[in-house]
Formats: sequence, structure tokens, C-alpha cells
Amino acid sequence: METLKRQQIVNTAMEIFKEKGYVAASMKEIAEACGMAKGSIYKLFPSKEELFTAVFVACHQTMFTRARELDFEQQSPPKERLRRKIEFQLQYMLENYYFTSEFKELPVKDNEHFIAAWKKKRVTLLQLHRDFFYEAYGEKIETYIWDIVIIFRGMLREYLSYAIQKVISLPMAELSGFIEERMDAVVRDIVENKPTPVMNQKNVYFNELNPVDPHTRVATIQSFLDSLEEQIGDLPMAEHLQKELIDVIRMLREELMQMNPNQTLLRVYASYLENSPVLGPYARQLRYMI
Repeated sequence: METLKRQQIVNTAMEIFKEKGYVAASMKEIAEACGMAKGSIYKLFPSKEELFTAVFVACHQTMFTRARELDFEQQSPPKERLRRKIEFQLQYMLENYYFTSEFKELPVKDNEHFIAAWKKKRVTLLQLHRDFFYEAYGEKIETYIWDIVIIFRGMLREYLSYAIQKVISLPMAELSGFIEERMDAVVRDIVENKPTPVMNQKNVYFNELNPVDPHTRVATIQSFLDSLEEQIGDLPMAEHLQKELIDVIRMLREELMQMNPNQTLLRVYASYLENSPVLGPYARQLRYMI
């Protein structure tokens, strides 16, 4: 009985949140729409934040379940199944965009239960997109899977934002076909030309879970310094100059690992690397990372 009541409240709240938004919707209004006393809702959901979190979770669980069901369309070729999955996600997110945004302006964004649900959603969606392309292209894209996923997500996000704003009115079936064809061209180019991958599982998942986490920032800089050291080894310069640059990178690494890194020192080290006549073009990005 309690499970059915909980489901009724979540379903009703979903419609009211869609119609009025988080701020304007009230627990009293949701209770009345359910034919219940407000106190009955508070017994199951102690706050509006908790109720919104339950709605958020239910909305995305439905999306993930339906998306996985498309895997059983074995009679369709892999790329057609990919197109169908893209179409489904576009349509579902368009219809439920209020619950698939980033909630940057809503008070609920600071609720610990919502944050946990939001992070779980981001990781699950990332895995879903990874599986989209593995299932369509197989092991040949393994080295580049995360770059392919990131390119796809950027494309999906931008076109979806225009659809939500009604700037474009293309049916989702046609838009999904366009995106699938563009991604097929991207995948073929990557497989043929074999560029050095930019993204890997570690930095992708760090970003999804902790977009502004200090640990993520330090890990990203350390990874960049690894790449910079490799570049130094290939540069046409005297051995003692290579050693000098590597020593600066070592000091920069050590400072980064301090509890409270000295920002002035970090900038001095980064500037030294950037001002190197041969290393400058490679090191310039450090200015934006530190």
C-alpha cells in the first residue's frame, strides 16, 4: 500500500513540477492533487527537495530502462539500433527536459541526496552512451571510445537545447538520423587516421562526478605534465636544457601536492616553461589550468 501511495505522489509531483517549476510548486498543492493531507506526503518525503529527488530518479530510471529495451531489437542492423537509441533519448529528454537539465539555479542542487542521485545519473548516462557506440562499432573503437562519446554528447546537448527552445522544429527521427550519420563520419575518420586519444576513462569519470573538484583539477594538471615531459624528450635541444625543464616540472609537481599550494610559485614555474623558446607552444595551456 505504501509503495502504491509513494508512486502516486511521485507521478503527481512530476506533472506539477513540469507545469509550474520547482519553486512555484508546493507540497500542499501536490497533496491536494493526490487527494491526501499534506502530512501524509511528509511522512514519505520529509521535504520538497526529497520529493523532487524521487521524481528526478524515477524520470531517469524510466529513460534508462526504455533505452536498454532497445538492445533487444536484434533484427535491426547495429547502426539502425544506434539511430533508434539516439531518437529515443532526444524525444524523451525533449518531453522531460525539466528533469534532464543541470538545475544550476534551483535550491535543490545543494541537497546531499539530490547531489548523490545527480552524480549517479551522470555516470549511468555516460555508460549508456559508451555502450551505444561499442554495440554499433565493436572493439575497433576501444582506444577512442571516450573521445567518440564526448563528441556525441556535445552534439546531442547542443541540438537538444535548440529543440527545447523551439529554434529548430525538425522531427526527432530526422534529427537522430542526421546525428547518427555525422557520428558515423567521425568514427570512420578516427579509425582511419588513428589520432592520439584526448580522453580516457579516468578523466571522463572524474569530470562527470566532480566537475569542479580540486582533486580532479590536480589530477588533470599532473596528467598534462606527464605529456609535457614526453614532449621534452623529443625536442631538439641540449641535454642540460632538457634536464632543466624536467627539474622545473618536478618542482611544479611537488608544489601541487602540498596541502595549500603556493599559487605564486605555481605561476612562476608555469611561466618559466611557457617562456622556453621551444616548449612555449606546449606549455601555454598551463596558464589556464593552474
